[in-house]
Amino acid sequence: MIRTIVIGAAGRMGRRLVTNIMEAEDMELAGAIEWSGSPDLGKDAGLLAGCAESGVKITSELKPLLTDADAIIDFSTGDVTINAELAVKNNCAVVIGTTALDEKGKEKLKELGKNGKLVFASNMSVGVNLLFSLVGKVAGILGEDYDIEIVEMHHNQKKDAPSGTAVTLAERICTATGMSYENDVAHGREGIVGARPKREIGMHAVRGGDVVGDHTVIYATGGERIELTHKASSRDTFAKGALRAVRFLSGVNANGLYDMQDVLKLK
Repeated sequence: MIRTIVIGAAGRMGRRLVTNIMEAEDMELAGAIEWSGSPDLGKDAGLLAGCAESGVKITSELKPLLTDADAIIDFSTGDVTINAELAVKNNCAVVIGTTALDEKGKEKLKELGKNGKLVFASNMSVGVNLLFSLVGKVAGILGEDYDIEIVEMHHNQKKDAPSGTAVTLAERICTATGMSYENDVAHGREGIVGARPKREIGMHAVRGGDVVGDHTVIYATGGERIELTHKASSRDTFAKGALRAVRFLSGVNANGLYDMQDVLKLK
């Protein structure tokens, strides 16, 4: 059994992770973590998630749990690198699905990969990671005659914009076309902006309702338009991807920072 700790266990994503771990035949819930001011501290993680009693109480203390765990899954909004460093020091594998991670945080994860095994991805969905592998290839084939726009929509409680998934989509396209995210991505448009430049990727974030996550990449030229779209209707798609990442790390021998393209053998 792969003994797994969920960080952010009381959140919407955390509850789905707890449920999927409890339902998995090869995994065991080894801990459930929340921030120190959470009103859910002390509650049974399984019951809070809407399934059977787990015997695992939600706590804010990660370190005592790591001695009896094999992996952590972290979808929290705090400093995930602190949790990751603590886990690596205790020989635990790390799966991170947090979207709002800056370049400094990403560099820290690369450093931790020298001594531990980690998977970091802005989106754990199998379908989205297939989309990641396609968008650059399509952009490269179509060439500069096609204008590229990215539209993402999420629920009205999402804190970051654009989504980490949308950023990754743009980064993949930039890599394939020689564009730069910093210089060639336009975040929305307002006022008299003039004609659209050729070397530009439009980025648009939409928020409303309870949308789990929709992402569309549009390639438009005179006479035709191609759209690649992924729509998530349940957070279970991300939870199942995260569990797949845990299983991948349990079977890999080499330390390193991996992503879902590695997990799904899309590279």
